[in-house]
Amino acid sequence: QVQLVESGGGLAQAGDSLSLSCSASGFAFNFYAMGYFRQAPEKEREFVAAIDWNGKTEVYADSVRGRFTISRDNHKNTVFLQMNNLTPNDTAIYYCAAQKTFWSGDRYYPPQREEEEWDYWGQGTQVTVSS
Repeated sequence: QVQLVESGGGLAQAGDSLSLSCSASGFAFNFYAMGYFRQAPEKEREFVAAIDWNGKTEVYADSVRGRFTISRDNHKNTVFLQMNNLTPNDTAIYYCAAQKTFWSGDRYYPPQREEEEWDYWGQGTQVTVSS
C-alpha cells in the first residue's frame, strides 16, 4: 500500500520559516522523483518544487525559488521542503507527490511539473501564514 504522509505544516507569520516532511512507503522510493504541490483557497493546485531520484536536480516554481529548498534522504524514504521568508501568499494546503523516473538507455528525464505526470499523492498539510 502506497503511503505519503506529510508533516510539519502549521501557523507562521510573514518572514518566518517552516519545514515540511513527507515520509513515503509502499513503493521503490529511490526510483521516484519527489515533489510538492500546493492549493490555496479557491485556486488550482500548483507545482512548488521537485527533486530527482538521486537528489542531483531540483526544480522550483518561480514564486518560491530562492526561498524554498527541497531535499531528500533516500535511506529514510523522506523528502523535505524548507520554506523560508514565508508570505501570506504561501498559505495553502501542501501536497507531497511521487513521480516515477523515466529512463531512456542510461539517461533519465528530470521531474516534470505537470500534475498529471505524478503517480502518488499525500493527503496534504495546511500551511497558514499571517501578515
